[in-house]
Amino acid sequence: MWVINVNEDDYVDAAGKKGKVDHSTAGAQFIFRILADKGPEALFAAQVLSLCLVSHHSGLIDCISPDGIDSYSKRINKNKDKTYINEITGNLAKETENIIIRRLQSSEFSQSLIDRFKSLRNTHDYKETLETIAFKRGLLLRFLFSCLIDADRLNTADFDAPDIAKLRNYGTYDDWTLLAIKLDKKLKGFDLKGINDIRQKISQACLNFSGKPKGLYQLTVPTGGGKTLASLRFALHHADKHKMDRIIYVLPYTTIIDQNAEEIRKILEEKDEKGTYLNRVVLEHHSNLLPDKESARQKVLSENWDAPVVLTTNVQVLEALFGSGTRGARRMHQLANTVIIFDEVQTLPVKCVHLFNMAVDFLVTNCGSTVILCTATQPLLDKIEKKSRALSISAEQQIIPNKKQIFEDLIRVEVHDKTKVAGWNNDEIIELAGQELDKSGSVLMVVNTKKSARTLYQQCQYLKNSKAYHLSTNMCPAHRMNVLEKVKDDLSDKKPVICISTQLIEAGVDISFGSVIRFLAGLDSITQAAGRCNRHNEMHPALGNVYIINPADENIDRLEDIRIGKEKTERLLDEFKNNPEKYRNNLLSPEAIEQYYQYYFYQRKDDMCYQVSSKSPVGHSDNLFNLLALNKVSVSEYERMNGKAPGILLRQAFMSAAMSFDVIDSVARGIIVQYGDEGKRLVNDLCSAYELEKQYKLIRQAQRYSVNVFPNVLTKLLDDQAVYEVQKDSGILYLDDRYYSDKFGLSETTVTSMELLMDK
Repeated sequence: MWVINVNEDDYVDAAGKKGKVDHSTAGAQFIFRILADKGPEALFAAQVLSLCLVSHHSGLIDCISPDGIDSYSKRINKNKDKTYINEITGNLAKETENIIIRRLQSSEFSQSLIDRFKSLRNTHDYKETLETIAFKRGLLLRFLFSCLIDADRLNTADFDAPDIAKLRNYGTYDDWTLLAIKLDKKLKGFDLKGINDIRQKISQACLNFSGKPKGLYQLTVPTGGGKTLASLRFALHHADKHKMDRIIYVLPYTTIIDQNAEEIRKILEEKDEKGTYLNRVVLEHHSNLLPDKESARQKVLSENWDAPVVLTTNVQVLEALFGSGTRGARRMHQLANTVIIFDEVQTLPVKCVHLFNMAVDFLVTNCGSTVILCTATQPLLDKIEKKSRALSISAEQQIIPNKKQIFEDLIRVEVHDKTKVAGWNNDEIIELAGQELDKSGSVLMVVNTKKSARTLYQQCQYLKNSKAYHLSTNMCPAHRMNVLEKVKDDLSDKKPVICISTQLIEAGVDISFGSVIRFLAGLDSITQAAGRCNRHNEMHPALGNVYIINPADENIDRLEDIRIGKEKTERLLDEFKNNPEKYRNNLLSPEAIEQYYQYYFYQRKDDMCYQVSSKSPVGHSDNLFNLLALNKVSVSEYERMNGKAPGILLRQAFMSAAMSFDVIDSVARGIIVQYGDEGKRLVNDLCSAYELEKQYKLIRQAQRYSVNVFPNVLTKLLDDQAVYEVQKDSGILYLDDRYYSDKFGLSETTVTSMELLMDK
């Protein structure tokens, strides 16, 4: 039986009090009373601690809201008859109350808190400004908030569900030394002939670099350079040397999580007598299967990254740092004393650059973490405007010092600019695919939209003597992995195969085609797509062919990042035609990539602070960097209305900023799909699992059988009764199997009607 949690905001006193016991505000008022009159430093400590308490069910509240209201002081001064603070403190044991008062009033406690906030000011950094200091103060506050939430949730969960407590690691993990030995043993078994010799040199460079102090580093390696295991080698040895807590791989797409998690699991995990992984080392976290507003039961089941090696997405990490509510924020403190590998960092949304840079600086400088920016196409995060928000990256922070030579050594493709004025119609595209299929035996076509992928897949099915495959994010991770394995088998057997995919295949997927056709987009995307061609230099001494084409019918008007990237690539293609020597006759050279980013970042420089409009929860034009730093617009409105400056030191609009923060698919909801026998089994088991311990295990397994759905699609599916809860009020949703296609994944109509339409 589920125990009612008296700590929830909606708990009503059984003695008959009307309304809710606002224990969040009462706790904040209790702390504020103790510290408020003990001097300015104690007053600052009071605001920090009370802000965390008053927010611990809602997410951090606004200090000064966008409409100029001092929301923090309003909560602290809330009528005691509504918070029941006197009744609550009256029921507090006197001994406990005295311990709390002594601890809070001790000069050592307040001073240590103040010193921690003062340490955010880097007096040796000429770029430091009042704005960046205020931003980092907000991050530190969120970090403390994260510690409180996780401790509160775990304490409640362990009391209410002790069986789940036995499943948690609580930071007790396998020894780093033993894990590093396992990886080193695996690497020694690789054949070092050909391209593997270069990969081994990259891996050795990472090992040699692992003894460096904690800090920010770049790993710039061409696609196919083996950076997954090379970066893991660095991370394991670095974590061992510096006694770090965990390693977090941050990846752009769930497809890469599937592949990398399985690769790492094979090396690091132990198996039981039945051959099943014990899953003590690797945790995959793809999406949020629980609703934003969690019940007490759902909080017990939430993921808090308690594992030594965590693989998750950009979205989940950025949500932990800046998202709304408490679910994401709960994980933020797990980023401290951690090796964080941002793999394919070029996929970072440009609107998040300033937020991301300051978060990286905070994690490295103030949280004892090491951050690796890992990609073949390094964005110029150290060369942005404003300079105060740029990362500091020197030559000494490059793990691979001779990257230009590595790029020369790993040239495996020739890029052909086939763009034309009128663009390519679908018939011409299919004809090109057919010609390349005849010449090279296999073709990968990477497009910019799901609609293009579906349409071209339909047409490619009619190419003679070949098998066509389709990949998109409408398919759950397990489905995509299954398709990729089938493609790999066909490629291995030298069968003619063509795969039509959205961008998800570009980053980190270990697969190799004879030819690649890439729809025009940013040069970073084209480079990544090229990395799926002749990946292992199988065609040596010949080169693989990569064709850049501009489709006539694809509509990317609403895809701003792709549209602007395409425009900058067109400019670079023209320059390359006129002066290829400038780029060492290689469109994929580091020089070409750097020039592309200079063009791209210059045009997007005003977007990097995360602009919001009057239609956002903020209610007026502003940017999230300002809202999370000095919050100037809101403070000015307060001063206009009150004729004076606010009387509080922290003035950020935390909640308004968080509610306006959306990363790519962060607003999407995870739905479990019934793909294959395993997907159906998971849904059946979740529908019948009433024990929390069983639900906890099943939800972790269900990550690989989930699809992220945007609100408008979810609304339609709900209206059509295509989505159900596994159990009443669980908040965990699953899809009617009639709405999931073995070809395309999730469908907004029943599969039979959709596939009949596609076959016409």
